[in-house]
Amino acid sequence: MEFFRIRRDIPFMRHAIVLNAISFITFLLAVFFLVTRGLHLSVEFTGGTVVEVAYEQPADLAAVRRVVEDLGYLEVPVQNFGSSRDVLLRLPAVQGQSSGQQAEALFAALKAQNPAVTLSRTEFVGPQVGEELLHNGLIALALVIGGIIIYLAVRFEWKYAVSAIIANLHDVVIILGFFAFFQWEFSLAVLAATLAVLGYSVNESVVIFDRIRETFRRQRKMTPQQVVDHAITSTISRTIITHGSTQIMVLSMLLFGGPTLFYFALALTIGILFGIYSSVFVAAAMALWLGIKREDLVKPTKSEGDPDDPNAGAVV
Repeated sequence: MEFFRIRRDIPFMRHAIVLNAISFITFLLAVFFLVTRGLHLSVEFTGGTVVEVAYEQPADLAAVRRVVEDLGYLEVPVQNFGSSRDVLLRLPAVQGQSSGQQAEALFAALKAQNPAVTLSRTEFVGPQVGEELLHNGLIALALVIGGIIIYLAVRFEWKYAVSAIIANLHDVVIILGFFAFFQWEFSLAVLAATLAVLGYSVNESVVIFDRIRETFRRQRKMTPQQVVDHAITSTISRTIITHGSTQIMVLSMLLFGGPTLFYFALALTIGILFGIYSSVFVAAAMALWLGIKREDLVKPTKSEGDPDDPNAGAVV
C-alpha cells in the first residue's frame, strides 16, 4: 500500500554530515542534562506511600487530584485501580513525617471532600524496593539492546547491527535527556515506553536495511550511497502510513488520556519522532560510513569474480 511513489531518488545522504552533526550535539546535550540534573524519579524508584481508596460511585479523579495538590503533593499519580470506583495514589516520602501520618492526613482530606470514601489499604514502599526496580529496569534495557544486536548481526551483518543500536541508543538517551531537562517524572510507565521505543525504532531500521539488501541485489551498478538513497526513498510512503497512524494514536493518549497517561504518551511521542529521524539520518548514514558494500549482503558468484580468472564466466 502506497499513498504515492517518488520516481526520482531523494539524495538524503548528501546532507547526512550536517544532520548527524546536529544529532550528535543533541545527544551530547541530553547526556549533559542527565549528568548535571539527573532524572526526577517517581515513588516506584525512590520509595513512598501507596494509598488505595474506594468510593460508592465512580471517582472524580480531578477532584481527588485537587485534594492531593492542596496537601502540597505535586505531580502525584492519581489513577483508577481495578474499577472506576477504586483510586490508587502514590505519595513521595516526606522528611519528618511517617508513612502512616501521610496516609491519615490524605484520607482525612479526602473524607472531608467526600464522606463516602473508604480506605482500602495503605502500603509503604521502601527505597530498597525502588533500587531493585531500577536495577531490574536497567537489566531489561541491556537485554533488549543485546537481543537487537544479535538479531541484526544474524539477519544482516555486524555493520548494520552497530548502526542500528547506535541509532536506538540515540533515541533512548534523547528521551531521558528531555525528562532530565524539564524534570518530568520518570516512572515505571515511562521506562516501559522507553523500552517500547527501542523495539519500534529498530523495526524502521530493519525495513530500510532490508530494502538496502534488495537494492544491492537488483542494482549492481549503484554506489552504496545511491543504494541507501534509493532504499530510503522507496520506503517513504510506508514510513508515513506507519508512523503517521501510530503518532495519531499516541497523540490522542497525550491530549485526552489525562495525567495518568501523560508522561507515558509523552515519552512515546518523543521516541517516535526521533525514531523516524534516527533510522534515516543516523542508522543508514552510520552503516554507510562503516563501509557497507554489496558483498556484505550478497555473496558473489563465480560469474562476478575477477575478469582475469579463467573460470570467471562459468555458469554457476
